[in-house]
Amino acid sequence: MSRTALRICPLCEATCGLTLTVEGARVTGARGDRDDVFSKGFICPKGASFGAVDGDPDRLRAPLVRKDGELREATWEEAFDAVAAGIRPVVERYGANAVGVVLGNPNVHTMAGALYPPVLIAGLGTRSLFTASTVDQMPKHVSSGLLYGDANAIPVPDLDHTDHLLLIGANPLESNGSLCTAPDFPGKLKALKARGGTLTVIDPRRTRTAALADRHLAIRPGTDALLLAAMAYTLFEEGLVDLKDLAPWADGLDALRAALGDFTPEAAAEVCDVDAGTIRALARDLAAAPTAAVYARIGSCTVPHGTLASWLVDVLNILTGNLDRPGGALFPQAATDRTPRPAGPGHGFTLGRWHSRVSEHPEAKGELPLSALAEEIDTATEEGEPVRAVITIAANPVLSAPDGDRLDKALGSLDFMVSVDPYLNETSRHAHVVLPPPPPSQSPHHDFAFNTLAVRNQVRYTRPAIPLEPGRMAETEILARLILAATGMHGADPSAVDDLVIGQTLGKSVKEGHSPVHGRDPQELAARLTGDTGPERRLDMMLRLGPYGDGFGVRPDGLTLEKLLAHPHGIDLGPLKSRLPQPLKTVSGKVELLPEPIAGDLPRLRAALRERPDGLVLVGRRHLRSNNSWMHNVPALTGGTNRCTLHIHPEDAERLGLRDGASVRVKGAGGEVVTQAEVTDAVRPGVVSLPHGWGHNRPGTRLNHALKNPGVNVNQLLDGSLLDPLSGNAVLNGVPVKLATASAL
Repeated sequence: MSRTALRICPLCEATCGLTLTVEGARVTGARGDRDDVFSKGFICPKGASFGAVDGDPDRLRAPLVRKDGELREATWEEAFDAVAAGIRPVVERYGANAVGVVLGNPNVHTMAGALYPPVLIAGLGTRSLFTASTVDQMPKHVSSGLLYGDANAIPVPDLDHTDHLLLIGANPLESNGSLCTAPDFPGKLKALKARGGTLTVIDPRRTRTAALADRHLAIRPGTDALLLAAMAYTLFEEGLVDLKDLAPWADGLDALRAALGDFTPEAAAEVCDVDAGTIRALARDLAAAPTAAVYARIGSCTVPHGTLASWLVDVLNILTGNLDRPGGALFPQAATDRTPRPAGPGHGFTLGRWHSRVSEHPEAKGELPLSALAEEIDTATEEGEPVRAVITIAANPVLSAPDGDRLDKALGSLDFMVSVDPYLNETSRHAHVVLPPPPPSQSPHHDFAFNTLAVRNQVRYTRPAIPLEPGRMAETEILARLILAATGMHGADPSAVDDLVIGQTLGKSVKEGHSPVHGRDPQELAARLTGDTGPERRLDMMLRLGPYGDGFGVRPDGLTLEKLLAHPHGIDLGPLKSRLPQPLKTVSGKVELLPEPIAGDLPRLRAALRERPDGLVLVGRRHLRSNNSWMHNVPALTGGTNRCTLHIHPEDAERLGLRDGASVRVKGAGGEVVTQAEVTDAVRPGVVSLPHGWGHNRPGTRLNHALKNPGVNVNQLLDGSLLDPLSGNAVLNGVPVKLATASAL
């Protein structure tokens, strides 16, 4: 007999509410939850395929432990015994930095991934942290840290109220939004146009988003920062700068104007391949709109000047008075944010507190570039020990990092490796221990990260739709036990991890003068927490201490876990509001328009004004029915347009003698791949496009459907040497490649 259950979709950043149909212990259907306070019934193909993703027969159902060179099923006790025996000797002999931790994108899509990795990293004391952020979004964190003093203070466009939206390097009709959590992004863009607003898209590809735009500019890849700088120059030159209510909170306006003095539209036009008049028109239209927002994403982050481009996005919003303004770009306020502190100067944001051992890349936000992982393993230096053990959690860097072949070999040389992953994939196949979490239907869900990026303030929580199957272990318990095994406390009760975090958090909160629990007894507060599990008690604590919380009884109408559970479709907390100066944590207590690291990198951007690249350059591509390398093993989400082909413009195809459907050899600095040409005018001349996340052809995996159509790994074309210097983000777009028929090279 079937029943229904609510679940927040964990398959992309839109976080839509789902109504699942459940028969026994199996999800047989999924539709949008019309009563969800945020998504209001919207669903995309990934959400509709929740049951197929959840029930994939290739998901691991028991731990794997390597014995005599082979991974074999084992008990949970055997698995964690092996983790302790593998990690602790490395730490004790070589030090904590000899253990690398690699966190993949799916971590921000689960409660466990949000709550436990920070405890693991702190417990190990390692500085060898690598995450998906440095192949995706680190430039935005760095620019926000430098502007606002907080790397997580990322303003998002007020999609429901803006009059003018400028998108650069973003394709939300395929991605469903990124660093901007917005269910039904397509509907919001259509609503913008219906109310008379303007949508401009800047992208070298004519994406589905670009096809919806009032104006689409096919910019030359990698020149985003130059175009944005020329727009900012125009605002100054033509007297269009108007900070409005931001004026008291902005520092460095005159210095900014002087720093942008060389970036005229005429200077930028040829290299961007956008004429000077159009650049000026973009700036004028932005300034003239009643409200406006500039939003940029992965296409502008994964380029040589990614941090400068991210900084200039906010600069344009600031110069037009649209930052922290309804209809512009606003700072969300999540229910689990820390208790808001009084406005005033903070500690600021610092880059390069330590450096990688081999290439001396500076850390950013506590992370080293994922591009450096292979060399940190396989290269000996006089400075410190190589990484000898690796813990990967929901990560597949063999496909997501540059030069997967080198990393593949490096992982195979490790003393020890443990992977928390539901699949035996291109990365986890190297592990000595694989710890598989249960499918999402058997896990609770709250979006800690994505609610800090949501276009409307709201809070939702869903308990597991299906009880854990016999032999399964909750992902939260897996990570708690991993922490204990890796930090020398193997065998302790996993609840000790949650108790430790609760004790530390409450102990700190009672000492903070602005906290609602200032001066109270932390043990008494801990005893008041509700929830059936340690993670639920932690969620209850965060809700109570947060900006909408009850303050442990101080505000009787405030949020608690019990109140949230009584609202299964979520609680609407209202539209985004102006919040400055409260979010600012800079040393000056103001928005610092020209931070020193930014000023120091501008000469590199000025030099780019003289560059005239020729030949073909490569850009990536997203598919609506996949998310990085996650979903290529699900038949319902592959095929059709979700294929690994090389998009090439007809002019380039004719010049190179390439036919549609023919095999084509693509060669880059890191290697070469052979794929299928797809001739299309959806890319501009001089540009070719391959999607990321493919390359499922390595032996030793258990991805049976993905193996039938493996595609090629686009990141194998990169050697990992190209990075944005401020953020350490890999340069994945606008990189030179050479093409030929498969038999010619």
